[in-house]
Amino acid sequence: MKYEVRIDNVAIGDLYAIYRYVANYDSHGKADYPLDNIQKAMLSLETMPARGNHPPEMQRWGIFDFREIFFKPYRIIYEIRGKAVFIHAILDGRRNCEDLLQQRLLRVL
Repeated sequence: MKYEVRIDNVAIGDLYAIYRYVANYDSHGKADYPLDNIQKAMLSLETMPARGNHPPEMQRWGIFDFREIFFKPYRIIYEIRGKAVFIHAILDGRRNCEDLLQQRLLRVL
């Protein structure tokens, strides 16, 4: 079964921020690499989206509605609803993401 992958506006903003950061601190050419690979990872959720694990921060709160996959160091946080996958956040896994996850994902619930 094929799922529809949808990216919300906040996650699109995350992609732009990642691109701008790499472009500013390295080069525009090198900024394409993580962006392209993150997009490939997101599109891979069309098949078998349940393969992602539950974010450990969310598990500690007793919330199991969200899953994550990686294009290291980036965490792609998503939710499966019916035959659709909703991408809610793309976070740098090197940062402490707990507060950010609380702010962003709990608004979705």
